[in-house]
Amino acid sequence: MKKKILVTGGDGRFAKILRKNNKKLNLFFASKDQCNILNLNSIIKIVKKIKPKILIHCAGLSRPMKIHEKNISKSIDLNIIGTANITKVCKRYNIKLIYFSTGYVYEGRKGNYSENDPVKPFNNYALSKLGGECSVAMYKNSLILRITMTEKPFLHTKAYSNLKSNFMFHEDLVKILPEIIDQKGILNVGGKSQSVYSFAKKNNKNVKKFKAKKNLSLPLNQTMSLAKLKKILR
Repeated sequence: MKKKILVTGGDGRFAKILRKNNKKLNLFFASKDQCNILNLNSIIKIVKKIKPKILIHCAGLSRPMKIHEKNISKSIDLNIIGTANITKVCKRYNIKLIYFSTGYVYEGRKGNYSENDPVKPFNNYALSKLGGECSVAMYKNSLILRITMTEKPFLHTKAYSNLKSNFMFHEDLVKILPEIIDQKGILNVGGKSQSVYSFAKKNNKNVKKFKAKKNLSLPLNQTMSLAKLKKILR
């Protein structure tokens, strides 16, 4: 019997791809209405109903990035307080917690960041995700995934040629998720280290390239070391 896995943010972008492409995991998806992460009783109710052994926490606030600057209350509520609530419930019912964080928690200037490197988020979105990480890390039966991913096809008409990252598509994470789900601690997850333009043009030949301005608000080498991930997938 496969372990039951509850996925929060069940009506979100990644969850929709996971629902469509998953073939190996026993997943149950909870929408915002079914699991309000700002209400402990709502979380407890769905947990008691499903009785999962694992909870994948995808619910939260991501795009547009500007909203984390304009509405910090919403960012704090959904990404920090909501995640802390999820952690509390997982601890209470001894549920393995898998948290979707971001590679943006690293400073993004020198590149090749390992899981043991210091973190220094460069925008409010990353700060909010790191806030969530702090609560999850207090609970030892957990896995924090620092992910750099995006939708397929690539959403934009232009892509940075001088900004390096580890972008992967949602579908790529779905493929490897069963292989990493039993890990604990922190794990960098992404694709090949390359410019955003190099990544984008493989999927969309019409994408145009342009250069990001060199400033501290948009660091140009956001690449992560994937050595730990590659060892697990070997």
